Amino acid sequence: MAKNAIITGGSRGLGKAMTLKLGELGYNVAINYRSDSSKQLTEDLVEELKSEYGVEAIAVQADVSKFEDCEKLVNAAVEAFGEEIDALINNAGITNNCNFIDLQPEEYERVINTNLVSMMHMCHLALPYMVDRDTAIVCTASVGGLTGVINQADYCAAKTGVIGLCRALALEFAPRKVRVNSIAPGMIMTDMLKGVNQDELNALAATIPLGHIGEPKEIAGALEYILTADYLTGQVISPNGGFVLQ
Repeated sequence: MAKNAIITGGSRGLGKAMTLKLGELGYNVAINYRSDSSKQLTEDLVEELKSEYGVEAIAVQADVSKFEDCEKLVNAAVEAFGEEIDALINNAGITNNCNFIDLQPEEYERVINTNLVSMMHMCHLALPYMVDRDTAIVCTASVGGLTGVINQADYCAAKTGVIGLCRALALEFAPRKVRVNSIAPGMIMTDMLKGVNQDELNALAATIPLGHIGEPKEIAGALEYILTADYLTGQVISPNGGFVLQ
């Protein structure tokens, strides 16, 4: 019997790699997109999931920083796949790169709402469809949630909050068979880094003990491990090449 998953921020970069991994593992997948500019990208991914893995998939327009849009996303998944959600992957995230004094309140509120509050909304709405059935919640944190990053105070605060949220929910819902873990990626080759020149990439790689920048497949692999590791809950898995040690 197919399992059902919801993923936020699942149409590009790390999110796309995780979405495809869900399909590979046999999950039906509901994916959100925030704006019209991402609609076609997400719909193409839906078709790829269907053709490549034979699963069901839907694209839902939803700005997950808003509770009502999170509700729309969860309701759409339940309507499409039934009243059982087996995996919730909270991956939506944005960042600023600005010194804290110049950062405007509306800017850091947007980062906090998208990176942390959205995950609270999604967990709150999805958990009634997950309890008492051996299910899993996975939230994307960051090495920025484990250590500070200059000019990213709001992002680091949100990602630290994600880790705390996962640990608290892991304790609360372990008796009800819901495992809750987070992934804290290090430096990964996504669209953000693909525009950086090779000399700068080499300099970045030199700061990583393993000597290279990671690929999205590393994060997808961490997701697979978490989804299949039945004795794992309340943990932070951090594929970062040794850049940050826990």
